[in-house]
Amino acid sequence: MASSSAPVPASPAVPFADLDAFAALPRLSGLTLSADGTRLVTSVATLSPDATRWVGALWEVDPAGEASARRLTRSAKGESSPCFAPDGTLLFTSARPDPAASAADGDAPAALWALPPGGEAAVLGTRPGGVSGVLTARTGGRVVVQSPTMPGADATEEGPTSDAARRAARKDRKVSAILHEGYPVRYWDSDLGPDEDRWLAATLPAQAPLAGEQPALTWTDLTPAPGRSLHEGSAALSPDGSLLVHTEKVFTAHGDQRDRLVVVRVEDGVRRVLADDPAADLFTPQVSPDGRWVAALRESRSSPTQPPTVRLVVVALDDGPADAAPGDLRVVVPDWEVWGASPQWGPDSRTLFLAVDHEGGAPVFRVDVASGAVQRLTGDRGAYSDVQVSPGGESVYAVRSAVDAPPAVVRLAASGADQRPVPLRGPAAVPELPGTLDEVTTTAADGSPLRAWLAVPHGAGPEAPAPLLLWIHGGPLGSWNAWSWRWNPWLAVARGYAVLLPDSGLSTGYGAEFLARGWGAWGAEPYTDLLTVTDAALERDDLDAGRTAAMGGSFGGYMANWVAGHTDRFRAIVTHASLWALDQFGPTTDGAYYWTREMTPEMQAANDPAAHAADIVTPMLVIHGDKDYRVPIGEGLRLWWALNSAWEGDPADLPHKFLYYPDENHWVLTPQHAILWYETVFAFLATHVHGVEFQVPDLLR
Repeated sequence: MASSSAPVPASPAVPFADLDAFAALPRLSGLTLSADGTRLVTSVATLSPDATRWVGALWEVDPAGEASARRLTRSAKGESSPCFAPDGTLLFTSARPDPAASAADGDAPAALWALPPGGEAAVLGTRPGGVSGVLTARTGGRVVVQSPTMPGADATEEGPTSDAARRAARKDRKVSAILHEGYPVRYWDSDLGPDEDRWLAATLPAQAPLAGEQPALTWTDLTPAPGRSLHEGSAALSPDGSLLVHTEKVFTAHGDQRDRLVVVRVEDGVRRVLADDPAADLFTPQVSPDGRWVAALRESRSSPTQPPTVRLVVVALDDGPADAAPGDLRVVVPDWEVWGASPQWGPDSRTLFLAVDHEGGAPVFRVDVASGAVQRLTGDRGAYSDVQVSPGGESVYAVRSAVDAPPAVVRLAASGADQRPVPLRGPAAVPELPGTLDEVTTTAADGSPLRAWLAVPHGAGPEAPAPLLLWIHGGPLGSWNAWSWRWNPWLAVARGYAVLLPDSGLSTGYGAEFLARGWGAWGAEPYTDLLTVTDAALERDDLDAGRTAAMGGSFGGYMANWVAGHTDRFRAIVTHASLWALDQFGPTTDGAYYWTREMTPEMQAANDPAAHAADIVTPMLVIHGDKDYRVPIGEGLRLWWALNSAWEGDPADLPHKFLYYPDENHWVLTPQHAILWYETVFAFLATHVHGVEFQVPDLLR
């Protein structure tokens, strides 16, 4: 088989050959539909002038697909969380300067803004801690937001007990300390406290304020003294705005917790538990258009031997018992896994629409609530999200992406199987790819079907086989089924590599039995599946079996570490934000209660990569951010020490490297650091896959 000692030059296909050009690509996300069905709004993030962050702007997309997309907002701070008021006014959040504010308010948190049809945006409401999660009623003029508020503060804007006064007291005394009285204390990359999330309500004014006027809203606190129970919660308003259904955390013994559903009467704040299942989490509530039902997702509590399941459920929204029992929840479709879903009601209140992980895609399904009958609407392998249903029930709008297609807005008919989506005229052009996407299928030793996506560069063939990069997804409950801006295979393809994206054991979209194959046994089927799929891919004559490398992040980084300690078949391994020592990871991650359900001492001992440190001979690039609380920096530091302490040669010849980010988190979110991430990874791969001298990126010299 032909081979080369030098990396293939980057394809001239822009932007994947140029990391700066790739970072500058517009990034579309989210979708909201006006109550009358005539307006669609999405968010598009672009690079800031100094190229150090992505800034979101709101764009309108024509649901009919006739008019070009038009930009609605523009500011240095950006805009997010769009939703429509009943009169067509577009509400959104932004930290952009308020024309009515003083210069001292230049660093104010995100406020609620209103953009009336044909008018200018103006501040509608503010809070000292900012606002997010905007919800509006279809009728009645109610708006609800989530806002971090200091404990003990009331909803008033002024006075010694106000949120602003309590914040000012800490700021004036330069106090940053936080007293915790329960678990957790951190989340992803943020320290929790001292403020607490609350849901606040207001009545929209009859007429949107003009630019420069004082904010028009007066807030009512619907959830005083919630503690940590509303952190990262989800909620929905009834169509008339009279009821708020939200998730609420219940903290239990041994540091554990679960989410239940609570109903609050917006008029007077009276609350009751709608549904509480001690054996599961309930989340992503949606109220039916007739106001009678709530649809939600139920994720069962896992155990050391049983992975969680996610089911679609409904519960009646009426004046029922004060504390509903688990039996009041009805599973709509028994034994149907709905990983990744966010259900949306049809206007008849009898139908639900949702996109679900399924065999390397996330199709849109239509579900009859009464019978449980399921119809798959989309016939492609796209991954759909942000489903919106037209008020007449004839159309469904969504954001579609795929491994080989960035997110774009599309339209579907609300009925009819195996449809091809109708693309709408969006704000972002589709970039040309530097290769093609194929599929690899094979069978595991236990007979389970296995599959993977394979991205192959143009020009690869028997006379010029491409080196292969095995990319392992995180989660661990996840799937390679959508476009990724952070782990984008086409950047490697543009540099001559083929990229294999397998869904091994613990992947979602293949049924409960497939997922369970790896539960509590991370080093077993998830590992052997990866090697089996890799072997199947390397049977192709356009891939070079002698030049392979492996990469993974988060749980994928765990697998990369496990691979490093169990085989020397790869020339290089890149491990990002990875789990290394399970006895250390379990108690120090931000959600230890979740991992301890699976990680018994026996499981840790049997699946601990650190126990195989002495067997690692493959050069490794370790990457970790210090603000990563999901996989704390101690994992990267301990792995780095293990690699160094095992090296018996000249320290100058150490084959391993450590790319450390003091101020990045689990993902590496800023453009300049993401570019350096790719530059370092590709330089490391070029050294060990192609045998060229390591080139340190200029900004790291």
